[in-house]
Amino acid sequence: MRVAFLLLFVAALLTQNPATVSLRAQEARSPAASPLDFEFFRTKVQPILVAKRDGHTRCVSCHSKGTPMRLQELSPGAMTWNEEQSRRNFQVVMLRVVPRNLTQSKLLVHPLLAEGGGDFYHSGGKHWNSFLDPEWQIIANWVCGRKANEKLVMLTGECGEE
Repeated sequence: MRVAFLLLFVAALLTQNPATVSLRAQEARSPAASPLDFEFFRTKVQPILVAKRDGHTRCVSCHSKGTPMRLQELSPGAMTWNEEQSRRNFQVVMLRVVPRNLTQSKLLVHPLLAEGGGDFYHSGGKHWNSFLDPEWQIIANWVCGRKANEKLVMLTGECGEE
């Protein structure tokens, strides 16, 4: 029993270490240096992270506490984040995204049902059944480099040529 616990503990440390190293490396990057649009993230992606869904908990419920993708805790009584918190969230979420690559962006494939193109496990459950889900489409448009003032397009698994 102790050996199993020790192995789990070591595995947890090993899986978190790269994220910590990546986070430190990206902290120096400003949102302006990113190919991803901060305003799009703040106005369209963040609302998905606090949205209530039938049969699921809100993303922020788990991801503001003990997960590697740690979002800022909401201020008491707040339904969204302030500017500073949003910028911190942007930095954290950027680590789960490969710009213009939908299938390599964990933010998109982790909560997506495996049969719909997602990976096999997300402890918070699968929030989307396919890439046709409107929330998935919003995040995919952001990953593909859309700006906050641009019209969303329907994506079918790739960003496509623009």
